[in-house]
Amino acid sequence: DEPLGPRLARERRRDAAAGRTLSGPHRQDLAVTHRAKGQAAALCSTGEQKALLLSILLAHAALVAASRGQPPVLLLDEVAAHLDPSRRAALFDRLRGMGAQVWMTGTERALFQDVGEATRLSVTSGHVLRSAS
Repeated sequence: DEPLGPRLARERRRDAAAGRTLSGPHRQDLAVTHRAKGQAAALCSTGEQKALLLSILLAHAALVAASRGQPPVLLLDEVAAHLDPSRRAALFDRLRGMGAQVWMTGTERALFQDVGEATRLSVTSGHVLRSAS
């Protein structure tokens, strides 16, 4: 395989004509295995896939925090969907322990009832409203 830098330089005109980068790491699939089950993530349940993805994301956030001396801001869209109650609780505990600013979105308020102390916002008819905790 050709190193990424020279390949991107060589393909710059083609990418400019296409209006996007046509090759690179963003065009590759990440092969993930659920180690406890010895099973490819693609064959796992939706909740298991989400838990695997979150474990990768949180491990990366921990590396960023260690290298920069402060945790990154985390933006987690529909993070609680498809997680069972025990996985949701573990996620919220882990997020609290990171000391990071975390923004979470979701369409089901009930999934976030165990978050703990938080500023809650809701969007209604295009207006952002602060909700009661």
